[in-house]
Amino acid sequence: MKEETSLATISGYLPERIRRPLSDLSSRELSGLTEIRLHSGRPAALVFPGKIKFLTSFGMTSAWQNCDVVNVTAREISESVESLAHYSMHSCTQQLREGYFTLKGGVRAGLSGCYNDSGSLTDVTGVNFRIARCIFDCGEQIFRLMSGENSGILICGAVNSGKTTLLRDLCRLTGNRQKAVLIDERNEIASVSGGVIENDVGVLTDVICGCSREKGIISAIRTLSPDYIFTDEISTGADADAILKGIGSGVKFCATTHGADLESTFERGFLKPLLSSGAFGYAVMLSGADAPGKIREIRRLENGT
Repeated sequence: MKEETSLATISGYLPERIRRPLSDLSSRELSGLTEIRLHSGRPAALVFPGKIKFLTSFGMTSAWQNCDVVNVTAREISESVESLAHYSMHSCTQQLREGYFTLKGGVRAGLSGCYNDSGSLTDVTGVNFRIARCIFDCGEQIFRLMSGENSGILICGAVNSGKTTLLRDLCRLTGNRQKAVLIDERNEIASVSGGVIENDVGVLTDVICGCSREKGIISAIRTLSPDYIFTDEISTGADADAILKGIGSGVKFCATTHGADLESTFERGFLKPLLSSGAFGYAVMLSGADAPGKIREIRRLENGT
């Protein structure tokens, strides 16, 4: 999804007092925008790599105390959530339990607030819209490493470092050449809508979304005969066990995981059996939120390190 298309999608769910001044900003001013953060009683915030701006009636400012900042009201937060739910809150119980909506093109709207005893959000105090981007060929350097014998890829990085964008492009490059399956738990990578895959993830790529990574991986192995499986944000022993089953079936994997650096990431318990099994031949460390998609380090893995 192009950046301007992603912004257009988000604009449809914004209160008028936010949408109007945002639409007056030029594409140059909004270049690199990663998030639009709305909190009741606080200024509307625009997050860019390495900086945060606050929306004003006439532009942006770095000072949230500025008298011209657009402060979001509780009513406007409620209106935004109602719009996300297409004015049918009772039909969105799953989204309110999980705390997010996935929109067209893979845009994610995360919610904050108070959960009730049944585990659903009832009083939403904030909405965070994350910009979705498809950057073609950003994975070329890593893709060249994926044709060898031990060519599984583990992509590591902090929040907003570009892990998902890189994974999407690697899936596209691979899926244009061999059988691939994308496990898209939150439907923010491929963006499937009405049976149509909106984002380009490769002509030979099957997409499994709306289920756990573990269930999706096992289903792919049993029914879709993939050469490569792509999955985002592995984080549990169940994820690791499913990947190990895939490795045993001859499937290669490309996965992402959170981490500040490779050393501390490798110490996470669920990763140790994967690393020692040789599931990943390379680990890629991204630079961070200040430089999304930039690669800090590529490490060839042997004996789990």
